[in-house]
Amino acid sequence: MLKLPPALRTRNALVTALGVVLIAGTTTVVAQTTPMEPIQWDKRRLEQLDRNVRRIERALTQRNAAGQPVIVEPDPEVVALTGRVTIMDRRLGDLEATLQRVNGDLERLTFQLDESTRDNAALETRLRTAETRLRDIAAAAQREAELNAPISSTSPTGDAGRDLAAAVRLAASDPAMGDRALQTVTLAWPDTPQAREANARLGDLRVSAGDHAGAVAFYAAALNGWPTTPWAGETVLELASALNANDRKTQACTALGDFDRRYAAGVTAAARSRAAALRTQFACPAARRAG
Repeated sequence: MLKLPPALRTRNALVTALGVVLIAGTTTVVAQTTPMEPIQWDKRRLEQLDRNVRRIERALTQRNAAGQPVIVEPDPEVVALTGRVTIMDRRLGDLEATLQRVNGDLERLTFQLDESTRDNAALETRLRTAETRLRDIAAAAQREAELNAPISSTSPTGDAGRDLAAAVRLAASDPAMGDRALQTVTLAWPDTPQAREANARLGDLRVSAGDHAGAVAFYAAALNGWPTTPWAGETVLELASALNANDRKTQACTALGDFDRRYAAGVTAAARSRAAALRTQFACPAARRAG
């Protein structure tokens, strides 16, 4: 409410005062008689309110400077708006605090997720390693079972020549399995040239493994009947070497004598030179060399 000094009681002064009141938007009589629609506080209205407030401030400053103080009651709408702004400030503060807590929770969850990802990667690596070891163990067990199974006497192909060729190829890449395949040839095709050659190759495999005693048995089986095949002369020399390695020098010299009588004429010069070197190495008697 405005309290006017006596100097403003004239008509013109009253009109001036009413103009100031109208500029401030505080005509309470109209507000009491005519209901006002709710004000939509958009940008335009806020700018208008700001201009009106500035006008009121200038008017109050002028009157205060003239020694005519004016007491202005706050506009209820301004008070209500100020209260709403204060409430909004508090709510914004609450939202900010909530967002900070949420961000903190998200950071913790992200850290835990990273740790879980690393743990899962480590577990996956260990699992792959365990699976690889299990496969290796299973493969080794299967191979061991195959190597310890009884030797089959059934021809894989139905042909002695093809069986021998397949066994020779397998022995070149996998001696253990090739050994079994060669033994299958000897069982499936006994008393055949293929069986004799398979025995000779079995003797070679035993020598490669350091089993000279086993090699002697296979070489003897290969030379049973003194075959005339191209490999027979070299096999006699291998037999002599295996016999000597088993401390059977007399029999080794006898084998060299058989080589001279049966195969020396049909073998290469390198084979004859090797036979001579073996006789010297074994210190065979001259009578044995003469045959």
